[in-house]
Amino acid sequence: MTFLDVVLDPPAYGWKDANGELAKPTAKQIFTEFFSRLNIFRSRKNWLPLFSWLKVILTIPMLCLFLFYYFSWPLLIAAFLYSMIVMGTHGTIWHHRYCTHGAYTFRNKFWRFFTQNLTISMIPEEIYVVSHHVHHAKSDTPGDPYNAFGGFLYCFLADVNHQPIAKDLSEKDYYRATRLMKHTGVTPNTYAQYLEWGSIANPMRTILSTVLNWGFWYAAFYLIGGHGLACTLFGAAGIWAVGVRTFNYEGHGKGKDMRRDHCDYNRDDMSINQLWPGFVAGEWHNNHHLFPKSARTGFLPHQIDIAWYYIHLMYKLGPVTAYRDSKNEFYNEHVNKKP
Repeated sequence: MTFLDVVLDPPAYGWKDANGELAKPTAKQIFTEFFSRLNIFRSRKNWLPLFSWLKVILTIPMLCLFLFYYFSWPLLIAAFLYSMIVMGTHGTIWHHRYCTHGAYTFRNKFWRFFTQNLTISMIPEEIYVVSHHVHHAKSDTPGDPYNAFGGFLYCFLADVNHQPIAKDLSEKDYYRATRLMKHTGVTPNTYAQYLEWGSIANPMRTILSTVLNWGFWYAAFYLIGGHGLACTLFGAAGIWAVGVRTFNYEGHGKGKDMRRDHCDYNRDDMSINQLWPGFVAGEWHNNHHLFPKSARTGFLPHQIDIAWYYIHLMYKLGPVTAYRDSKNEFYNEHVNKKP
């Protein structure tokens, strides 16, 4: 078995059935696995997915304050822009193109830290990055942690059921997993700490960084627009954190072949380019699966790519020193390719 076969913690229902096909769990099995893996009393190694969902839960009171106490149309517009565009674009810039694929390089740690904390922190890097490497290696096949053929719940609850790293990695494989995270700035646990906590990320450092991030942004929003704006944007961040968990189900055709000629050129998996994720977050998913290490995925004229605009601006200004841009390859290999 390869490293990517063992790096993720397999669910109780497994990746494959007896025939080697995708094991499709029932809703009951998915929910049973979900709550089992959130149970910190059963095992402290469940702390990271629990912490990820706890952040979502903590935004609910602030969302309610916005809806029932501070509501106004300007704040509703602010919530829409922050959740759909700001949070979405930042997820593409940071988690997707930098942390996972290393599509560009920062001049120094300060600019990496600056970009990491451009928005309210909601998704732990570890849960996103390691599993996303597996997703690309096994896209739409058994072992893909958010395989759309498994159904909506299979994808929506994947961050708990399928994406955490395995808890019994050998020391060699554990340090191999940490190398996938090395450039992100996340200080890894030692192997002994990993055996205790079941994660690359250290709980104390992770919680402290989140508290500081949340404290900074709540104070900043409060100074700009009072508690109303702060509650609105934190509530919007929670909405985004829930919504982003639906993306891979939608972005891989809901388990159906929804690829279109002259639009979705990658035919190795079921990924598709969608207008809304593309326009608001630069997530042209089929293009991304063609060239995963490209800092730009909006290749065609109509494919607006806000994430790329930020990366390219940072390059022009100096904080980014290098990037990969596969636009010319895309045209040469696909659009302009002669029959």
